Amino acid sequence: MDFVFVTSNHNKLREAEQILERKVAHSDIDVPEIQSINGADIVRDKAERAYKILKKPVVVEDTGLYIESLNGFPGALVKLVLVNCGTDGIARLVKRGQSRAAHAEVYIGFYDGKKMRIFSGRTDGRIALRPRGKSGFGWDVLFVPKGYTKTYSQMSSELKNKISHRGKAFRKLKRYLSRPS
Repeated sequence: MDFVFVTSNHNKLREAEQILERKVAHSDIDVPEIQSINGADIVRDKAERAYKILKKPVVVEDTGLYIESLNGFPGALVKLVLVNCGTDGIARLVKRGQSRAAHAEVYIGFYDGKKMRIFSGRTDGRIALRPRGKSGFGWDVLFVPKGYTKTYSQMSSELKNKISHRGKAFRKLKRYLSRPS
């Protein structure tokens, strides 16, 4: 099934294409995003708004970084925190002696004008003491998945896509889209 991935982040588009193993149509239209700590609510609203504009099946996504010792902050607000504090600031939010445990979570919404499907993915890990690595985007330089010593940013894109929250959710979307109608 064809759809338009609504994102202005070309890194997310590249990852989606790698995971889905196909070229993906995309649009970087500006869709107002509600502020919520619930990623599923954000993608549900965003998918409906995007569909009203494009009049085509759409896929949208929202990612959060949930730090245990900060009661889940910044969560779905991570983009705003990155803009204001940067990755160094997020690393410093976790004080010495506090748990650095965290998880990355994504919600991907597919909406065809009639049916809304939401797929989620989660990867547990921890926040690095300081940013590490040069590749990736956003907070990839901070997140160390459980069982690994490297940040997402220090991993190959193949490994990151295999274990990441986004990889898990996009593979669910891929299975859904490949089902017979």
